[in-house]
Amino acid sequence: MSRQTPSIFMRVILPATSLCQREIVRFVRQRHRVVGALATPIVFWVLLGAGMGRSFRSAAPGGGNFMEYFFPGTLVMILLFTAIFSTISIIEDRREGFLQSVLVSPVSSMAIVLGKVLGGTLLATGQGVIFLLLAPLIGVKLQAASFLLAVGIMLIVSFALTALGFCIAWRMSSTQGFHAIMNLFLMPMWFLSGSMFPADGARGAMRWVMNVNPLSYGVSGLRRALYWADSGKLALPSWTTCLGISVAFAVAMFLAASAIARGRMSADWQ
Repeated sequence: MSRQTPSIFMRVILPATSLCQREIVRFVRQRHRVVGALATPIVFWVLLGAGMGRSFRSAAPGGGNFMEYFFPGTLVMILLFTAIFSTISIIEDRREGFLQSVLVSPVSSMAIVLGKVLGGTLLATGQGVIFLLLAPLIGVKLQAASFLLAVGIMLIVSFALTALGFCIAWRMSSTQGFHAIMNLFLMPMWFLSGSMFPADGARGAMRWVMNVNPLSYGVSGLRRALYWADSGKLALPSWTTCLGISVAFAVAMFLAASAIARGRMSADWQ
């Protein structure tokens, strides 16, 4: 009787779930990461919101101040910080020798990527949900539909950002280099996503960059979700456009991370 080929559950799902669980346990045990990923964006939100105050009129139905406009952007900042910094564990696992033991086991590169990305996605979305519960404090009425839609968008954006962080961290040999890329590339990506100012207020090349930035559609999707009942009044890309581009961004980043892990595995981890 011929030997059966291991099922997809044994080859991908089980090892990915185990790696995902390890990421969550590690994060919870490191309380400074929890505080840093959640508290820093909240401080930004409070200070900038209080500083800008009523000098900024938001695009939300009925107007509003900057603190209300900045709320979805702060949500995305929390997702960015948590998702991206969760992939620093790739660099740490290289130093500790953990991934070397994983890579010599019969585990596919896709399972490794999926486990790491799912772990970061759940951590980022979980912290985003905690902040989302503060929405009523600024006058945003969370209905069941708007809450579920916002969580769905956060899952997609978190998945995309974690996969993007994986692509960067896999090639890094130090956390210092990772932070440099974060400041040089990822933070401008967030700034030019409509988190702090609408694309309508930008000019020339900056407005074009904001329109091609895939993170812009995640922010717009969150705005539409939060104001679901009045979403037709918002001057934003359609819900289909926001969802379609966000999903395409997530899939593209995951495929890129899988290709990088598969193509450079032997060279990077020997």
